[in-house]
This record gives sequence, C-alpha cells and structure tokens, in this order.
Amino acid sequence: MTTPQRPRIILDCDPGIDDAIAIMTASRWADLVGITTVAGNVGVEHTTANALKLRSLLGLTVPVHRGADRPLVGDPFHARHVHGATGLADVDLPEPDDGPDSWDAVDFLVEATRAEEGLHLVPVGPLTNVALALRADPGLAGRVASITLMGGGAGIGNVTAAAEFNVFADPEAADIVFRSGGPVTMVGLNLTNQVRMGSGHAEACRAVGTRVGAVAADLIRYNIGAHRSQDRATSGSMHDPCAVLAVTHPGVVRTEPRHVTVELDGTHTRAQTLVDERGSLGAEPNCRVAYEVDAAVAVDLVMQAIAGA
Repeated sequence: MTTPQRPRIILDCDPGIDDAIAIMTASRWADLVGITTVAGNVGVEHTTANALKLRSLLGLTVPVHRGADRPLVGDPFHARHVHGATGLADVDLPEPDDGPDSWDAVDFLVEATRAEEGLHLVPVGPLTNVALALRADPGLAGRVASITLMGGGAGIGNVTAAAEFNVFADPEAADIVFRSGGPVTMVGLNLTNQVRMGSGHAEACRAVGTRVGAVAADLIRYNIGAHRSQDRATSGSMHDPCAVLAVTHPGVVRTEPRHVTVELDGTHTRAQTLVDERGSLGAEPNCRVAYEVDAAVAVDLVMQAIAGA
C-alpha cells in the first residue's frame, strides 16, 4: 500500500490501553502537533501522566497539554475495570522526564488551529476538550481538516445497549461536536470491533526486542484479558488506533455521509449516537460514519508502528 502524505494531527486522548497504542500509531504515521488529555478511562491526573510517560518512552518532542477533569454535565465516569487503576493496565513505566506543557488544553486547541489551518483533530476519548474549544471559538470547526473521533457507533453500545463509553462519559460535549458544522467523522464501535489483536500479536511485539515492543505486548495481553472477562474473547478490540488510521490511511476505512444525533434525554438511550439511515428521506448529513475496515491492513499498520518505534 502506498503511504499517503503524513497528515498533521492533534491527538486528544485519555490513555488508556488503546490510547497508548494510538499514540504509538500516530507517532509513526502522522506528524503529531500536540497531545491533549482529558478525563475518561481514568482521571485526568492519570491520563496526563500516562501521556507524558508515553512521550518519554517514544522519545517524542510533541507538547502535552492537560485538559478537562470532568464532563460538561454531571460526574466523571471512568473505565478502570477495563484499563486498570491508573489506565495503563499493570505496565510500570518510568516517571516522565517533564510535566505537561500547559494545563489549558482548550486554549492550545484554539490557538493551534488558528496558527495553522488544516490540522486534523483526532479525539479518542470523551469530547469535553473539543466541545469547550468549539464553545470558546466556533470558527474552529471551519479551520480544521477533520474532527475524526473514536466514539459512538451505528446501532451498538458498550456501556449500555445504546451508548458507547466516550460519548456516554460526556454526551453533552458529543452533542456540541456533532452539531458544530465541522468535518466530523465518527469511527464507532461498529467499525472498531472489527480490528482485534490477540496473543500472537503480543508475542510478535515482544519479539521486536525493544522497550516499546515489550510495553505494547503487555498492553495487548491485558486488553485480551479484559475482553475475556467480559465475553470470553481470545482477542481484544483495538478501538482508538482506528481513528488515527482513518486519517493517516483513509483507504483502509470506508465511510458514508449520514446525519448523527446524540440522544441526551432517553431513559434507556442517553448518549446513543442515532444514525439516520433513511437515505434521501433522512436529514442532511452532518458526519461521515465509518462502516468497514480492512482489519488485516489496519493491524499490520499498528504492528509496523510498534516495530518501528
């Protein structure tokens, strides 16, 4: 496959096992302009520390900016049962070389997109930072090349039957993003559950013989165990790298224009991303929804990123 020109992205994340793999993937296939952190899989103090540890592990010079510590409405909602108490499973990484470059991720998002039009925002956690940036400067939606998010799903949830974690953790923020008028792409569970990594991938990562490979191997093995405890799986979905690859290798992911609404009030459907599949009878599209992925190519690109780090 021909590698396209490296896109310039800001990765907004809540590391997190698959966020860590997404950072590895982005560092290989994109020019990382910045990493912003948000509360999600664990509290923002841990997601920020994890992003800094990964920056050190990968030898990156990209700035890290700490972001929102809670959703726009209500209390924080975490996923420690999936990602471990501090977010990076049971992997013990050294303390980072430096602290965050700022404690104002929202200001960074606004100013970076003013300084350089055509950046890709790739949020792979709750959308709080992006929503706050859009509130502060609605023009951001027209300056970015894309807002390619991991979240939601066409007819599938994981926190509830209707809702995916990142949207469930801050549905009001997701609503702002989908209504922003920006070039939104939703890479949801219906797509990301097709991209799975098992023990063979963990062994191959360890065989690379690097510290990055060993960390990736441990993260993948923990992820398998988390999925096995939920549904007896022998592999684990690798959600967040899919959003990165949708930007860096768009030919790997098939998307279609759709109208997506975030349900804010439903008794059983709060945080559902309702995708209008009525075609010409439906509402005007506000989003591209990812439906299919070449999973083998996607996993190979992730493995190349880990091996080359």
